[in-house]
Amino acid sequence: MLLVLLVCAAPVIAAYLAYFVIRPEGRTNYSELIVPARAMPSDLPLVDLQGGSSSTAALQGQWLLVVVSGGRCDSTCERHLWIQRQLRESLGRDAGRVDKLWLVDDAAAPRPETLQAIESVAPATVLRVPAEALSRWLEPSPGRRLEDHLYIVDPRGDWMMRVPPDPDPARLKRDLVRLLSASAGWDQPGR
Repeated sequence: MLLVLLVCAAPVIAAYLAYFVIRPEGRTNYSELIVPARAMPSDLPLVDLQGGSSSTAALQGQWLLVVVSGGRCDSTCERHLWIQRQLRESLGRDAGRVDKLWLVDDAAAPRPETLQAIESVAPATVLRVPAEALSRWLEPSPGRRLEDHLYIVDPRGDWMMRVPPDPDPARLKRDLVRLLSASAGWDQPGR
């Protein structure tokens, strides 16, 4: 009789332990989710490379894969730009739903060969924004710089994910594919 009682009670006890004691991690995303998502400041002073002003509204309507760095673009920046390009192209038919954005946070002029490389497959948007203004919106993980991460921004202009430093492109692609499939009903290619 005790054996039958134990067999019947075992699933209830196991469920109680799993829920209240063990607490399994339910996270499946590679990138860090920003909760709550941060809206892009409407007064962000964006300037294109020719010196013309640009509005934040022009960036909305597409998923954005954002790289932040200085104009000289060190090796980390070059790797991020390469990952940004490869990820967008690897999305296949969903590539039109993702734009590449490079935010230059200093006064240095980007090298012509870097600009040519990022424009070679699909056009990228390159804008200047002062680092202090950018820090009101994007934030690195503790102990890191803004330039160490890639950032994912949703079509409404909300920063919603921070990619870990030195990202694994395959795991990052899984995050992007999940985001694009979850938003397929309301997000369409093109602006």
